[in-house]
Amino acid sequence: MGTVDGAGVVVTGAGGGIGAALARRFAAEGARVVVNDLDGSKAEAVAAEIGATALPGDASAIVDAAREALDGRIDVYCANAGLGSPGDPFADEAVWASAWDVNVMAHVRAARALLPDWLERGEGRFVSTVSAAGLLTMIGAAPYSVTKHGALAFAEWLSLTYRHRGLKVHAICPQGVRTDMLTSAGSAGELVLAPTAIEPDDVADALFAAIADERFLVLPHPEVAEYYRARATEPDRWIGGMNHLQQKWEAGR
Repeated sequence: MGTVDGAGVVVTGAGGGIGAALARRFAAEGARVVVNDLDGSKAEAVAAEIGATALPGDASAIVDAAREALDGRIDVYCANAGLGSPGDPFADEAVWASAWDVNVMAHVRAARALLPDWLERGEGRFVSTVSAAGLLTMIGAAPYSVTKHGALAFAEWLSLTYRHRGLKVHAICPQGVRTDMLTSAGSAGELVLAPTAIEPDDVADALFAAIADERFLVLPHPEVAEYYRARATEPDRWIGGMNHLQQKWEAGR
């Protein structure tokens, strides 16, 4: 795809799962890719496989190093690293803080570092891996659900604020994807996400279709659009349906 051929692309959390699939796809389309992951060995393995540059470390603080690795220019930034934090309001403060830091503030920090150059050039592309939980919710995972709503809100704000200045923003909102995060979701993931889970490559396909169409919302599971519409237009009915799932989950534990 000519849109990304030769582009400098950064993918965070790219040591596996969706991030690795995105990195592979961008590289296959001719992009120059920086693979970031907190696990250095995983980042290096994916980078070696696709001819990319590995940049291990905290996703919140890699923009300058990634820009240097890409000869001074980042064209696409994929804020993909995330935490699938389970829990309820009684979860430890540290769990809530970590979810907020990784799922929201890492995106904010990246935008702070990227926007001055992008706005000066009049172009840039920010890809936020959110989750269907950011449009809907996820049972058994209050920190995850709340912070993914925050990630979606930030992506939307970026788009509506800077669209006329050349910034393209995409929010990827899949349901279940066959990754380690789905496995870690335990019985709630098995009940809600596993039956319709897709492969990480399917998410990459959906993103590239959205890039071609310049669409903000990326829905690898098309049915999420209907759920989102029902949530907006019939909130009590939708919450009742989710509460039914909650009761089913509680009965099965």
